[in-house]
Amino acid sequence: MSLETGDKAPDFTAPLNGGDELSLSSLRGQIVVLYFYPKDSTPGCTTQACDFRDALPDFSKLDARVIGVSKDSVKRHDNFIAKNELNFPLVSDESGAICEAYGVWTLKKLYGKEYMGIERATFLIDAEGVIRRIWHKVKVSGHVKEVREAVASL
Repeated sequence: MSLETGDKAPDFTAPLNGGDELSLSSLRGQIVVLYFYPKDSTPGCTTQACDFRDALPDFSKLDARVIGVSKDSVKRHDNFIAKNELNFPLVSDESGAICEAYGVWTLKKLYGKEYMGIERATFLIDAEGVIRRIWHKVKVSGHVKEVREAVASL
């Protein structure tokens, strides 16, 4: 499935770090930054998570919630959050259903080998649940700043 700006964000209910659950529809009325990343505790994913952590006060002032999604288990998320003092929730999508719904479960290539994996991507969802901006194949450096600017422009 290929989502585009202006599409309704696919709803989901999934486990969060700490054993809670999150439904995207429960966040209506708030701006949501939903970012997908390949794996907890890898260098790029750690840098990206820490960049969001450090910018969270700016997002909060804009009434925006940041939520990370990967296929890691809740236990791995708990460890990742504790190790990096993350201050936002991480959704566990072990089945891959959310990744499929957002079109980020893709064919990747590394050192000549092909495999399926999560494309690093971010979706900016407005208070009505509509996708306002999509970043595919995200480069970590400078990304959080760009997302923050997009949120401020809503």
